[in-house]
Amino acid sequence: MNTLPNIVLVHGAWADGSSWSAVIERLQADGYTVTAPQFPLTTLADNVARLRQVLARQTGPTIVAGHSYGGQIVTALGTDAPNVVGLVYISAFGLDQGESIGALLAQGPPTPALAHLSIDQQGFAWLPEDDFVHHFAADVDPVKAKVLYAVQQPLSVTALGDVMGVPAWKALPSWFLVADGDQTIPPDAERLFAKRMGATTVEIATNHVAMVSHPDDVLQLIETAAQAVSVAH
Repeated sequence: MNTLPNIVLVHGAWADGSSWSAVIERLQADGYTVTAPQFPLTTLADNVARLRQVLARQTGPTIVAGHSYGGQIVTALGTDAPNVVGLVYISAFGLDQGESIGALLAQGPPTPALAHLSIDQQGFAWLPEDDFVHHFAADVDPVKAKVLYAVQQPLSVTALGDVMGVPAWKALPSWFLVADGDQTIPPDAERLFAKRMGATTVEIATNHVAMVSHPDDVLQLIETAAQAVSVAH
């Protein structure tokens, strides 16, 4: 009988499910059932609908981990997420009710990774290669970073204006990995999110895509969450 919770991994903007590959391998080796779906990165409602679709397929308790904008998707599940028993944020957005990513980012100068967004005719934002390799994925091997750049999924700019409803972390225990060298989301913002949600927090010396550059640290936090909810249940 597998008493381990399921793990659902939510990628962020300018990434796809493959960004979790190193973490998936490690979780599977430890006996976890893992799902890392692809998200359309269109409206927040569309992204949440995809996550709920995946969550409905899980049997038993599930931990949901979100990276970057994936934290926005996770948070927007609200307080009735099917099967979810814990949330893990990896250098992610963890907004409170009434907040938007755009308003938050507007409080300071653009972060290095987001300074030169390229908006296409359909209203989707892409990261230029230089900013992606040197700022978004700054501590990733450049060869690997260019592969990540090639598979980047653009984010609808409307996502920046989506206003958060009641956040899921109000109802669920949370864990947070702060990336102290993040050049995409300001590290101080990550610290604020973690503190407000009362998350169990670790801070590591990494850039934005910690699950690529520091998969063992990310694995450890997800498994810490999994063990905590297993005890609770």
